[in-house]
Amino acid sequence: MATVKYFEDLMIWQESRKLVNDIYNQFKICRDYGFKDQIQRAAVSVMNNIAEGFERKSNSEFKRFLDIAKSSCGEVRSMLYLAEDMEYIEKENAEALRNECKLLAGSIVKLKKSMNY
Repeated sequence: MATVKYFEDLMIWQESRKLVNDIYNQFKICRDYGFKDQIQRAAVSVMNNIAEGFERKSNSEFKRFLDIAKSSCGEVRSMLYLAEDMEYIEKENAEALRNECKLLAGSIVKLKKSMNY
């Protein structure tokens, strides 16, 4: 396995960046500013915790930050149900974003498991 020098090279960071952009774009015109702020912050938290954990240069610290990133991914997924219920987002869009979150969370878990070897 090749050594990764920069967090930007991590596929999970790239995927989390896409998620952030997708969330921002989806809720661009949402007028519930409290909701909009919370879901955007949760999405950004995924991306930033991956970056911050990587920069710690310690596997144990990185794993801890990956756990936080995965948890934030769950928060985004949960809020997408609320967004759907409140009709801030179409069902199909909510499902697609939740699927994106599930795939990202799975990738985070895989990376964490691979660090145990």
